[in-house]
Amino acid sequence: MTITEDHVREQLKKVIDPELFVNIVDLGLIYEVNIGEPKEDGRHDVNIEMTMTSPMCPAGPQLVANSKQAVTELEEVDEVDVKVVMDPPWTPEKMSEDARDQLGIF
Repeated sequence: MTITEDHVREQLKKVIDPELFVNIVDLGLIYEVNIGEPKEDGRHDVNIEMTMTSPMCPAGPQLVANSKQAVTELEEVDEVDVKVVMDPPWTPEKMSEDARDQLGIF
């Protein structure tokens, strides 16, 4: 099976923000997912750019570690690099409709 950005994003939905209790994809924290060319064993490196809801987010290290762990569980994945970026800054408009419903934001 060939891994796609959609596979990675679905896997990242397992990572729940411990303060908001919503997954990081629906919160709009995942900006980019780049999948490298297949290696000799057919596995891929994955590079992820994500942000936090605020620059001093206390859950930041936990979210990065959990993201890396979740994507590494995919059998087609070799190495995972998660880079935290703050530009563009996160805003509530980046959330999915599901996340807005869960948090009562209209």
